[in-house]
Amino acid sequence: MTTDAPAAPATQASPDDVGDLVARMRAGERRAIAEVATECERAGVRPSARLGALMQAMQPYLGQARLIGITGPPGAGKSTLVNALIAHMRSIGVTVGVIAVDPSSPISGGAILGDRVRMTAALDDDGVFVRSVASRGALGGLSPAAVRVVDALDAAGFDVILIETVGTGQSEIDIAEVADVRIVVNAPGLGDDIQAMKSGLLEIADILVVNKGDRPDADATLAQLKSVAAIRSSRVPVLKCTATTGDGIKALWDIASPLAEAALEVPPEIRRRRRARTLIARAAAEMLARRVRSGEIDRLGPLADDLMEGRLSLDEAAKRLLEGT
Repeated sequence: MTTDAPAAPATQASPDDVGDLVARMRAGERRAIAEVATECERAGVRPSARLGALMQAMQPYLGQARLIGITGPPGAGKSTLVNALIAHMRSIGVTVGVIAVDPSSPISGGAILGDRVRMTAALDDDGVFVRSVASRGALGGLSPAAVRVVDALDAAGFDVILIETVGTGQSEIDIAEVADVRIVVNAPGLGDDIQAMKSGLLEIADILVVNKGDRPDADATLAQLKSVAAIRSSRVPVLKCTATTGDGIKALWDIASPLAEAALEVPPEIRRRRRARTLIARAAAEMLARRVRSGEIDRLGPLADDLMEGRLSLDEAAKRLLEGT
């Protein structure tokens, strides 16, 4: 399996060193890709002048990859589906970068599931690079680190980047702002969970998939999802797959690929700006949350009193907090 071995600690590099690193990454050197991805991943924790130099060197190569997000509730078989998609794409000569977002370790903060272990289609294949990234508590399904790593794999020249989110349900909608195509994976037997997801996760889908299609209740779940899709203003393809056997995977790719190609008609700088806006909004939200929790914002107490006593609505209180009034 092609792994991203831990990169050496970052040091200040000259423009020539950075240019050489990007050139090696572009040539497919796995250690170079891992080093750049690591620099992108830790940018939010330890700001680095080196990252700025790397971003400048990568500029000519950014915005070319097709980004496909794969999300859905836990147990839907997202990793198995990603594995099957990798196998199919490689069979037709498509190179693949994968960002697998895992839950964070409460001790180290690192990814704890290790999707790379489960993605056997990446074994001994230089056309695939899989990076596990910790969610770091991101409620929207993607950490800023994961969004940054997109740039590394994009600049490395992969044809497609698959982003598999951790799978936490309705709140996991950041992928809508990052990916060009959003695949929402479901499993048979969700029942009332589909109704609960209608106003959230299902709303972002470009393609709805019922995985584990060999189960007896798969057709019933497929019919439920089709009824949900039918009430949307634009029809969303709904199909059934069995990732463990590969059934339906080609059909899924045949739908996703043209959608991703169409997204490339949007200029790269606009697509990347959308990702940057997501990074900024997430950073601002997390900064505000930290200040609220720490008690740094002293006007929170009076606002809370006004809310409890009915003098302010929740939206009004939040607006005053943001505006500093």
